[in-house]
Amino acid sequence: MSTEFDFHETSRFLRTSRGDLHYHVAGDGPPLLLLHGSGPGVSGWANFRGNLPAFAQDFTTYVLDMPGFGKSYSAEANPLFSAAPAVVDLLDGLELGPLPIVGNSMGGAIAARIAADHPDRVSKLATIGGIGLPLFNPSPSEGIKLLVDFVEDPSHEKLRTWMESMVYDTDILTDEFVEMRWKAATDPEQATDLKKLYNKASLQAMRDRSSGAPDQVAMLTRIQAPSLIMFGRDDRVTPLDSALLAMRLIKRCELHVFYDCGHWAMIERKAEFEDVVRSFLLRDRAAVTS
Repeated sequence: MSTEFDFHETSRFLRTSRGDLHYHVAGDGPPLLLLHGSGPGVSGWANFRGNLPAFAQDFTTYVLDMPGFGKSYSAEANPLFSAAPAVVDLLDGLELGPLPIVGNSMGGAIAARIAADHPDRVSKLATIGGIGLPLFNPSPSEGIKLLVDFVEDPSHEKLRTWMESMVYDTDILTDEFVEMRWKAATDPEQATDLKKLYNKASLQAMRDRSSGAPDQVAMLTRIQAPSLIMFGRDDRVTPLDSALLAMRLIKRCELHVFYDCGHWAMIERKAEFEDVVRSFLLRDRAAVTS
């Protein structure tokens, strides 16, 4: 299926008690939710617009802008803390669930948190990076340090340098792609929200792994949904060794590693990513109909 979807035709808003949530919806079938990562200029559309046609073949696919990103309401504090409640608001407001959730980076962390805290809402979990703890690599990672460098002093050069740390093959970083992220990243409201998440204080907190490790371990052990965790072998944001803890602690977990791939598997290894995730999501349905 090669049908391209239009931003405006798929765009929707949901009014909640916290503010308006923006999302895209396309396709037919049971519901599926896609959650984007963090970073300059990110949104649900920026992360998953290229994958929407593949998932819309079999699912009514929802692509959410979490608070502080895209066209959703601004986060009052760190957008990381606003994300999970906003996802639950979306599920409640649209009367969705249980449903599979696919999350990239921060979106994977949020999807895992919801699967752990609301097991009745998540039928399957698929993540790209974003979960676990790096066992051998230093923290914060190279990609996170470059991200903070951009946030503290934005420039085209620093944005491209950060984007290069996100991928294995830098040829995919066309001028059009970089300019799209630059335009969104320098929107005053989005820039302010991003500074709440990434700053020098957050870098210092990441250096102390012990502070968040117990909660991360406990959260992973509570996930009951069948889970697919995906990593790029060359990820410079959430290194591959982060997968080891998650793979061991999540009860029903499988791992897929994309070779020659950085942090943006859904973009850099688009066809393989779509094939792997669709196979995982449709496996039970195929067994029922065979």
